[in-house]
Amino acid sequence: MIRKIAKYWHKCNMSDHWKRMKFNINAMDYYIFVPFLLLSVIGIIMVYSASSNVSTQIGGTPTGYLIKQSMFVVVSIVIILICLAGNNQFVRKAKFLGTFFLLLFGALILLKAFGHSVNGSAGWIPIGPLHVQPAEVAKVYIILRMAQFLASREDRVINGEKSRTHVQVFSIFVMLFLVFIQPDLGGTVINLAIMFAILFGSGINWRGATLLTSAGLLFGWISLKILSFVFKDGTSIYQIQRITAYSNPFKYANGIGQQLVNSYYALSNGGIFGVGLGNSIQKTGYLPEPNTDFIMAIIAEELGLIGVLFILFLLLTIIVRSFQLGIRSNDTYDTLICYGVGTYMLVQAYFNVGGVIGLLPITGVTFPFISYGGSSMLTLALCIGMILVISAKQKTQKTRRIRY
Repeated sequence: MIRKIAKYWHKCNMSDHWKRMKFNINAMDYYIFVPFLLLSVIGIIMVYSASSNVSTQIGGTPTGYLIKQSMFVVVSIVIILICLAGNNQFVRKAKFLGTFFLLLFGALILLKAFGHSVNGSAGWIPIGPLHVQPAEVAKVYIILRMAQFLASREDRVINGEKSRTHVQVFSIFVMLFLVFIQPDLGGTVINLAIMFAILFGSGINWRGATLLTSAGLLFGWISLKILSFVFKDGTSIYQIQRITAYSNPFKYANGIGQQLVNSYYALSNGGIFGVGLGNSIQKTGYLPEPNTDFIMAIIAEELGLIGVLFILFLLLTIIVRSFQLGIRSNDTYDTLICYGVGTYMLVQAYFNVGGVIGLLPITGVTFPFISYGGSSMLTLALCIGMILVISAKQKTQKTRRIRY
């Protein structure tokens, strides 16, 4: 795939790319880019605050995670600039999407054999100093694949004619099954939410789609209750332990419920205004994963409810803007890309915060732009780049309409 991208890049006139990048930067959507930058900077600061003790305890330096997260943010900005130098056309090509699918499918198969296991989940493939998480990359693939497929068959989908949509959905289900058996329940559900959001936005039969989604949500809720009851006396399966801990965390406060209980303590300590940056107690060994899954608990403790609400406001600004761009677009492909990206960030944030406050079982999902992690940060940067290009395209069309 890298060779194909390089070959495509050299075929194109470099001056055209620079002109396009300059134009897109001049037409920058600051409702997206400014919140992205602010969230990224807050993420760097809070990753350092939350991880300094953890890094020291494992034999590293206090600034280890700070340096890595800073590098992820710099690379993310480079990815966005590369996106701004294009027009989203390359990622629509059938060869690119086909190669993307084969590489991703192969990576998911290899996970069980060579994946780096964390808390019972083999979700990472070690590539030198980096650990790539295919479940995160799958989110971008689903957005690109479903948007292209449904946009190219828009009339058939709306009129209920044969569009082979079920074939695409089935292939994605097969891929998500490989994500599920890692096991990665959170990643599976987020990917499913992205797929259904794009299906809804495509004009597919709303009655059937709504019924299917409602049935799925009901089934999920009932399953959680049944699993909590069946395994109320304990189990050795880590993912089931998380569900039983969710139902009664204080019963398992010295074991699997430790994360959620200490998250509650962090929220309580922080109150409205927080105890001050760097002054968290829970990050000093009480709360596991303070710089990834539970970084919002540390933020709540140090910056209080005010800090949490500010971060949620910044993220909500990007999400709302994404859906707004999708609604305004005259291009079905752009619309579905925007819906997919907005759903990606919305559902991921909901699962993370829901796990931190005990509204949902802990699924190991990171908070967008804030939690430590390269795979999540880089895939989100690609999504931001795509919607910035779409926004610039809409500004151009609006200017032309006004001029003529």
